[in-house]
Amino acid sequence: MVSGGTYGTEDIVHGAGYGKAILILLLTPILWSLPTAFMIGELSSSLPYEGGYYAWVRRAMGNFWGFQEAWLSLVASIFDMAIYPTLFVLYLNRLFPWFAEGHRGVMVGLAVVILCALLNIAGVRVVSTTSLWLFFALSAPFILIVAIAPFKLGALAHAVTKPTTSTVDIIGGLLICMWNYMGWDNASTIATEVERPQRTYPRAMLMAVVIVALSYIVPVGAMWMTGLSSSAWETGFWADIAGLLGGPLLRVGLALGGMISGFGMFNALVMSYSRLPLAMAQDGMLPSVFGKLHPRSRAPWVAIAVCAMGWAMCLGLGFERLVTIDILLYGASLSLEFIALIVLRVREPELHRPFRVPGGMIGACAVGIAPMLLLGFSIFRSETEQVLGMSAFTFGILLIAAGVVAYLVNRALRPEGWAVPREKAETVA
Repeated sequence: MVSGGTYGTEDIVHGAGYGKAILILLLTPILWSLPTAFMIGELSSSLPYEGGYYAWVRRAMGNFWGFQEAWLSLVASIFDMAIYPTLFVLYLNRLFPWFAEGHRGVMVGLAVVILCALLNIAGVRVVSTTSLWLFFALSAPFILIVAIAPFKLGALAHAVTKPTTSTVDIIGGLLICMWNYMGWDNASTIATEVERPQRTYPRAMLMAVVIVALSYIVPVGAMWMTGLSSSAWETGFWADIAGLLGGPLLRVGLALGGMISGFGMFNALVMSYSRLPLAMAQDGMLPSVFGKLHPRSRAPWVAIAVCAMGWAMCLGLGFERLVTIDILLYGASLSLEFIALIVLRVREPELHRPFRVPGGMIGACAVGIAPMLLLGFSIFRSETEQVLGMSAFTFGILLIAAGVVAYLVNRALRPEGWAVPREKAETVA
């Protein structure tokens, strides 16, 4: 749910160059991923409940902030989920430029949304099995690239490549890197469907940070040795690189891998995001229809279908714009999770925590500093991206304000109040 492989990292190299790109890819997991993984490790091991981060924030700070956490996550997901069909289409275009004409790419992206929604309605086992095989498939072309690159030292310094359309600078490259390393909290929303979550989550998080970082850094470092100009890179360019190194067959294999990556990530994240409306419906924060489960697979089919319609609406906005808005909104929800970590330490010091952020209360407070500083870059960049005639920052603020309005309307329609948080009721019992 975090890494779709090295696909989507091309603009980092374009914006920063090889040396700085590797430095960014190395430091970002330390400053961004590890602190988040530590926070998720503690909260998911102590409160492994359906809804994950929504349940933590609601328990720590009450209904209002719990609702805002869920709202921000759902709104961010609308833009985040549109990125993966976009990647699918960009790599498809490398094989068949015909799909780049008109609205054909959007139609292909829509087909990806519909198919993945149906797979998720079929059940979690289908999603997990599919994603596992997709992981092995998308990794294979990069293993070949890393193996071939040492035999091409400096050989691509004067290689002829297509003119790039990328306008990403070093700040844009950093944001794309942050996007490639985010999403650790998505796995928390399905905690009730994971065996032994108290033991599984912390170990999986820490191991995944290392594996994901290596999957990004090693292929970029291998291509640096070939002398290929960093200015030629853009999203989808890994397919052209594969062609330069290994010929047409490897080019086709890597383009197919890029399509598989976009499909696989979207497929896995449908499962995560659809559990938020389910948990909110069970708590009375959304209409009960969102809590309807498929009689056979037990998947929240109404929530999946409604979310899919929202995701489909953002197809065609463009990769960099989607990433900028996604990080802006995701950062707001992530901030609430770090605050919840501190609040729960203060209010519930006796809560059983199989895994704890090291350093006591000081460590719990300090762990969120670096991620919040990095999020400042998203605010800087969001002023330059335009959405519906306004800056992405202004657009994001309007969406955040809409969450407050939605909460007030929901409370007005339910004056009797909401249910006691299920995870708190279970703990008390």
